[in-house]
Amino acid sequence: MKIKEILVVEGKNDTNVLQSYFECETIETHGTHLSERTLALIKQAQETRGVIIFTDPDYPGTMIRNKINENIKGCKNAFIDKEKSKTSKKVGVEHANKKDLEEALMNCVTFDETSVTDLSMSDLYEYNLTGNDDSKERRKRITDYMKIGESNAKTLLKRLIMLGYTKKTLDELIERVFVTK
Repeated sequence: MKIKEILVVEGKNDTNVLQSYFECETIETHGTHLSERTLALIKQAQETRGVIIFTDPDYPGTMIRNKINENIKGCKNAFIDKEKSKTSKKVGVEHANKKDLEEALMNCVTFDETSVTDLSMSDLYEYNLTGNDDSKERRKRITDYMKIGESNAKTLLKRLIMLGYTKKTLDELIERVFVTK
């Protein structure tokens, strides 16, 4: 599989694994401190070929993803489930198998921070996505279905808004995920 966009990953192990499975190029962030030089390189890549942010499903990976998305608009985001990318001691893109990496790359999302919506935290309460004992599991079912990475309530709300969700479309999503026919 050839990937047109440039993948932004955290380190050389991610690059090595991805290049062993796919025909692709990467930019490595080398940790959470994104230099101005690296951000400029990512911006140039986004303008010329497009970028897919593919960071680890952990706190540092989320920090890197957020910083890139805040500074460079229109990047695609690929998410790998934590359970599919961990060993007994570590979590990261480099630990996932080819099938799971391919699935993540085929389900990229692009966030739009200018989305206008009527969605609010009270809607997450209404659907028990926050404030209940099973809220974490309910959020995970939503994020797994959408392939947008496990999230706390605040992050889920932000991602739903940036994906253009409204109360009506959230209601439809809840119906698809939780109501069995």
